[in-house]
Amino acid sequence: MPSKIESEHNTRLHAHGHGDAVHQHYFENRSQSILAWALALTLSFALVEVVFGFLSNSLALISDAGHMVTDAAALGLALLAQMIAKRPPTAKNSFGFGRAEALAAFVNGLIMLAVVGWISYEAVQRLAHPPAVQGGTVMLVASIGLAINVVAAWVLSHDKESLNTKAALIHVMGDLLGSLAAIISGAVIYNTGWMQVDPILSIFVSLLILKSTFGVLADSYHFLMEGVPHHIDYVKIGDDLEAIAGVLSVHDLHIWEMSPGHPALIGHLEIADISAWPRIMESVKTMLLEIHNIDHITLQPEVGGEN
Repeated sequence: MPSKIESEHNTRLHAHGHGDAVHQHYFENRSQSILAWALALTLSFALVEVVFGFLSNSLALISDAGHMVTDAAALGLALLAQMIAKRPPTAKNSFGFGRAEALAAFVNGLIMLAVVGWISYEAVQRLAHPPAVQGGTVMLVASIGLAINVVAAWVLSHDKESLNTKAALIHVMGDLLGSLAAIISGAVIYNTGWMQVDPILSIFVSLLILKSTFGVLADSYHFLMEGVPHHIDYVKIGDDLEAIAGVLSVHDLHIWEMSPGHPALIGHLEIADISAWPRIMESVKTMLLEIHNIDHITLQPEVGGEN
């Protein structure tokens, strides 16, 4: 534990001065109740599915329960990541813990790939050797599951900024599609006795989930690798900086996101007259904020001809 003096010194070093960007390196106000509600709903119904799966001898329901337990674990990981992300910067983590959310999103994406792989494997096995399923029970329980997943998805959709919550939402949407597929397969089995419909629909749902999963993996990987935010044109910013009166050239320019939705920029500006730096810097700050929506800026001036 740091001493009181160390804590005060740490707070002072992380504080923003007059004229600095107002960006926070951590999430002070992001609600955790969204993920908590979704977690409670998902885990509760997973237990219900396990019970009814064994009572009805339905492998489909037991498998879906396993899927929902995996989703509950993903939601729990997302909730933990949000709790970590709200911690303020420390002497050892000067940028704070905002990347915990992207890391959790990436892990969740990998988990979802594993789930899709398992579902696909099971589906192939069942095409050759379909198990007997009580269609009526599957329809009933899957209908309740569909309602639960709709509520969970609606709750998660209220947080539109968090990449982590977006990854968790994909898990829930996968469950929602799975419940819908289970209802259809249960109805077909109940009315026709055709057992192969269950694995066929499972493969179809897996393909739908796969597209969204790859999207989350790509976004979280890009963020973790400190890539230039997708909505920012790196070359255009370089050109706009060089167009500022008094700027000769730009080099060592780096743009990344310190936390999702909050870009930062550092670089070196070669200028003709060091005495003009205050005016140049003010013009740069205005341009970057108004045109590119970047307010966390660190620039170093260099007089033309200096090495």
